[in-house]
Amino acid sequence: MVRSRVVDYYSQFDEWGRLDREPLEFMINMHYIRESLPATGLVLDNGAGPGKYAMELARSGYHVTLSDLTPASVDLARQKAQEMDLSQQFNGFHVLDATRLNGIADEIYDAVLMLGPLYHLQLEEERQAAVRELHRVTKPGGVVFAAFQSRMRMSINSLQAPQHWKPNDSMAAIRSFVQKGTFDHQAQGRFTGAYYFQVQEVVPFMEQHGFETVRLIGSSSLKAMLTDEQEQYWKERGEEQELLHYLIEAAKDPSILGISSHLLYIGRKL
Repeated sequence: MVRSRVVDYYSQFDEWGRLDREPLEFMINMHYIRESLPATGLVLDNGAGPGKYAMELARSGYHVTLSDLTPASVDLARQKAQEMDLSQQFNGFHVLDATRLNGIADEIYDAVLMLGPLYHLQLEEERQAAVRELHRVTKPGGVVFAAFQSRMRMSINSLQAPQHWKPNDSMAAIRSFVQKGTFDHQAQGRFTGAYYFQVQEVVPFMEQHGFETVRLIGSSSLKAMLTDEQEQYWKERGEEQELLHYLIEAAKDPSILGISSHLLYIGRKL
C-alpha cells in the first residue's frame, strides 16, 4: 500500500464522525477493551486516527501516547485533547508509521491499541513488521488490542452491492479477492486499498508473533444483519438498551466473526 494514499484518504475522511454515526463498533470495542485493561498504566494508541479511543482512555485516567500516519489526524487529536481538557493525560502526539515506531522505546507500555494499521498494509512483510513493533513496545504481560477486517464480510458486501464495491462487481473479481484478500477501490477518493483476513488466520498470525490469545470478537456484532426498519421495531418496544446489551454480548460468539466487518483481537505479550 502506497502510504500517500492512506494519508490523502484520512486527511479528508471524518473518522471521528464515522464512529459517532456508527457508534456500535466503538461501544463494543470499548466494552471489551475495558474488560482486559490493567487498572492503571501507560497506553499507546498506535494508528489512532483522530483519537476517539485515546480520548476515552485518557478520560478514564490512563496516560496515553498517540501516534498515526496522517499528520492531519494527529493535529485533530491534539486539538480534541485540548478541547476536552485532557492534554495533561497525554505523553505525546506523534506522526509515525506503524511498521517503524521510531523513537518509541522497548517494552514501556502496559497496553497498546492498533485499531487500523493492519488492514491498510497489503504486503505480508509490512503486516509482520507492524506486529513486531507492537510486540517490541509492549511490556511482558502487557495487553494488546489489534483490529482486523473480515474477508468473508467484504465478500458479502460485494455480492450485495457490487456497484458500490468496484472492481468487485463480477464473480471472477470476487473469487480473486477471496483468494488474495487485497482490495483496491476503483472509484477515486473511496476507501483506500486494504487487506482483509480470513477469520481463521487471525489468531495464528498473532500467536506466531509472541502473543497469547485472550479473545477474538466481532466488533460490529450482528448489526450488519439488521435493517433500520428491524432496529426500529425494538426501539418502539422500548427495548433499545436490551438490544444493545445483546449485541455487545453476541460480539464474543465465534459463530458471528465472519459476518462482522471489523474484528478485535485481544492478546497478552508472552
